[in-house]
Amino acid sequence: MKFSKCIDWLIHMIGYTLVLILVSLVFKKTVIIDDSYFWLWGFITVIIIFILNRTIKPLLVWMTLPLTAITLGLFYPLINILILKIADWILVSHFDIHGTIVLFIVSIIISIMNAIIDKIVNTLKKVR
Repeated sequence: MKFSKCIDWLIHMIGYTLVLILVSLVFKKTVIIDDSYFWLWGFITVIIIFILNRTIKPLLVWMTLPLTAITLGLFYPLINILILKIADWILVSHFDIHGTIVLFIVSIIISIMNAIIDKIVNTLKKVR
């Protein structure tokens, strides 16, 4: 049972890493991952974002719930941008993000792609 959860987590992290790397390749001036050990820094970035999403993000969502409700959910991607900015700050020069409007679009794309990966992994779980 524990092995299965570990494999599921690893599949999620690899999928999220692929999404982050694809986004960094498409939006080269907005999302920049260090060229040395590109895959490793992408994976480390994803792990940091995962930890931030499990610790800080629920608090941010709870604190900004009225604002998110008033804007009909348009404020939510800004929370994702803040999480990306914190990861940028932690990783210093190995992960950089720039811009505002494009970063908003990138945040939405990452959220959609992560939801697709979750759906795929959950479907694979049912098959097993």
